[in-house]
Amino acid sequence: MPALTFDLLATDPASHARRGRLTLNHGVVQTPIFMPVGTYGTVKGVMPRSLHDMGAQIILGNTFHLWMRPGLDVMQSFGGLHGFEQWDKPILTDSGGFQVWSLGAMRKITEEGVHFQSPVNGDKLFMSPEVSMQIQTILNSDIVMQLDECTPYETNGHNTTEAEARQSMEMSRRWALRSQAEFERLGNPNALFGIVQGGMFKHLRQESLEALVEMDFPGYAVGGVSVGEPKDEMLDIMAHTPHRLPAHKPRYLMGVGTPEDLVQGVAEGVDMFDCVMPTRNARNGTIFTRYGDLKIRNARHKTDHQPIDTTCSCYACAGSPGADGAGLSWDQGGRAGFSRAYLHHLDRCGEMLGPMLTTIHNLHYYLNLMQEIRDALDAGTFAQFRLRFQQDRARGV
Repeated sequence: MPALTFDLLATDPASHARRGRLTLNHGVVQTPIFMPVGTYGTVKGVMPRSLHDMGAQIILGNTFHLWMRPGLDVMQSFGGLHGFEQWDKPILTDSGGFQVWSLGAMRKITEEGVHFQSPVNGDKLFMSPEVSMQIQTILNSDIVMQLDECTPYETNGHNTTEAEARQSMEMSRRWALRSQAEFERLGNPNALFGIVQGGMFKHLRQESLEALVEMDFPGYAVGGVSVGEPKDEMLDIMAHTPHRLPAHKPRYLMGVGTPEDLVQGVAEGVDMFDCVMPTRNARNGTIFTRYGDLKIRNARHKTDHQPIDTTCSCYACAGSPGADGAGLSWDQGGRAGFSRAYLHHLDRCGEMLGPMLTTIHNLHYYLNLMQEIRDALDAGTFAQFRLRFQQDRARGV
């Protein structure tokens, strides 16, 4: 059996949106899908059981951070990341390139790879396409990402020029070839994705795309967005690139974004998304709801008996089913969720339960949003869904 199969199940005639099914070594993923980010082998503040319950189908791991800690010897002893973190569904790992790039003065990028100092203990280390493939093979992730150079929006205090973006894109293209060759040499049984780069220049994006398609990767990602560029420029690249990738292969938009970004990304032909926004924002008191964003730290929530969102079925909003599955676990048959007042109190007191509950809600909201998108695509009502989504989000909490 191939490491990846992608079945296109439905398309939207009014946009580039599509409904698919992605089959990987550790299970099936229904697309479009949002992938929660588990940097250190855990989605912050969320039990694996909660991820299952909220419908997470695939999660991310971070190659760079897992290489730093706990290290490859530990990972190898568990047979990879699945056994280490006790997750039996698919995992995607990034290449480590973004994290190495973000080290700034602590790293030096050359054609061979990146020399850098470990942010953990100061050791001198080297990351190359070959090293990234070796690490990800030990992690045994279902989807492996090529090592690329993340093209910044700004370089040395000025907007990245076309020449600088081209130089970066062409090196990423050469690194894609090296990643592919090492992946095959290692006999990795999983799937390797290529990453389209080119900064904010559409013709460079097109060159990168065409070169990667020639390499015939099982799937493709659009990288180098959400790196400091204005929102309109990010949306411009999102409108240009995804639908030009092969229709019979999955398309992944890296590091994006808000609920509005996800719906727009689906309309542009994206199948897979990831972003730290739902978890990071939850820890900082921002909660996503059907009717807009809620700032739980605002004083107006101090005495508010409402749950976060009366339409939400997550544990934070509605409680959990009883042991027999017939009712709620506590109260007399009504809603058993937590009030905004309680969440406000937890946040003010710095209690860890607060961000745990808001993270559960935010991830549930994102995953449920994707389920609603899939349902609309199945029913042929995606255009109506988009309009209703926009109206609801604009209404306000």
